Amino acid sequence: MAVYTDVGEGELEAFLRNYPVGELLSYKGIAEGTENTNFLLHTTTGSYILTLYEKRVDKADLPFFLGLMQHLAHKGISCPLPVDGKDGNVIGTLAGRPAVIITFLEGMWLRRPQVVHCREVGRALAELHIAGRDFAMTRPNSLAIDGWRKLWDAAHPRADEVEPGLACEVDADFAEFEKNWPKNLPSGVIHADLFPDNVFFLGDNLSGLIDFYFACNDAYAYDLATCLNAWCFEKDFSFNLTKGTALLDGYQSVRPLSADEKAALPILARGSALRFMLTRLYDWLTVPDGGLVMKRDPSEYIRRMRFHRTIKTAQEYGLK
Repeated sequence: MAVYTDVGEGELEAFLRNYPVGELLSYKGIAEGTENTNFLLHTTTGSYILTLYEKRVDKADLPFFLGLMQHLAHKGISCPLPVDGKDGNVIGTLAGRPAVIITFLEGMWLRRPQVVHCREVGRALAELHIAGRDFAMTRPNSLAIDGWRKLWDAAHPRADEVEPGLACEVDADFAEFEKNWPKNLPSGVIHADLFPDNVFFLGDNLSGLIDFYFACNDAYAYDLATCLNAWCFEKDFSFNLTKGTALLDGYQSVRPLSADEKAALPILARGSALRFMLTRLYDWLTVPDGGLVMKRDPSEYIRRMRFHRTIKTAQEYGLK
């Protein structure tokens, strides 16, 4: 349950007086999400999402995240739009946490995405990359290789408790990535976390992208590789080539990949799988049960890492 901070009705009503959203009718916690506290608000002017930022989000990063959402929305990308307070500030304080109100997007996320949805996601990701090209603010990727290393140093002593031999396996991955990680690829603003629960659909039509709180500046192809990991594997850990083809076709219908990006896709996908395995592994081993973070089993991303080691060319993911 992604409600880590309780909010009383009275303090919420007082908070809302600084925003042009009308009177509170009802509110309820939203179960989805792992990083922040979220509520669905119904007011006399409509529906909104209230987000309280918990400890994992640096308040100093919020102007980048919120500014990016405003920029993308003005560029025609369907994403939530932060609501300005009557004092001119987007960010307020509620229950001792930084808090914002954002507009509500219609749609639902898909637990079992199909091929048509993968194509839509690829297209939307490319449109996001193009729309973000002239966004003036920048934010380094805090979960690039240096960030992975910090997580790994903390998890390494107990990694073999999850799977025997995992420590040596990941040590070898780091040695290769630190030597061969691609440089000078086309880069700009990326979402960095475009998993199914961050994409809304109405039927087969993509209705919006949400949760920009890992967004940063990095290689576009790395963002695409993350989508391959997030959208194109089945419950039995097998890679669905038809979904991979659709996702890559959708992306390239808007922004064709360069030769260097195509060549780099296997190592980028492998690195992306390591990144998500490490955040899960770190939480799995270090966060107490019942803590502020929803723990997820790292095993599925261990399987993805091993799959990507067998891939030599982007064509094996379905690239045409």
